[in-house]
Amino acid sequence: MDTLTGVEHLAEPDGFRDFVEARSSALLRSGWLLTGDWTSAEDLVQTALAAAWPRWSDLRRQDAPELYVRKIMVNTFLRWRQRRWNGEIATGRLPESPAYTDVFAQVDARQSLLAALDRLPARQRAVVVLRYFADQTESQTAAAMGCSVGAVKSHASKALARLRDAPGLSELMTGGVAS
Repeated sequence: MDTLTGVEHLAEPDGFRDFVEARSSALLRSGWLLTGDWTSAEDLVQTALAAAWPRWSDLRRQDAPELYVRKIMVNTFLRWRQRRWNGEIATGRLPESPAYTDVFAQVDARQSLLAALDRLPARQRAVVVLRYFADQTESQTAAAMGCSVGAVKSHASKALARLRDAPGLSELMTGGVAS
């Protein structure tokens, strides 16, 4: 305990810093896909990492720290969406993506993707982010969301059907050719 401030300083768990350095970009990308803006994504990742900190030794022994952090992210995101309050205005830069020859096409693609994800219910959006952007299995996604594999399949099916009909997104997926 610090005698001047009266605050107890906890030692950093072994491997925590390495995990954050190695996986923060992927976690932020998933956070951005869930929330739709960088500021909220950073808050989401920070919240998840803060919750994982006290259990870090156990998580490393189980060899599942990333799955646990992603589960916290999804649960926090779903809890935030239930509040229905969004008093902040989303601003900031967008994540890196594959090189486009046309900068405007890149911006349009990102806006189309975010707009389509925004129209999905929270649980469908979480399934899409975990399954297709974080490349998790159905079982991992189910564990992260606290539901059955069947529920993941159902949410994924409904979400993909909605995304296929999303304005601007179908053209993006077919290379600009309307289907």
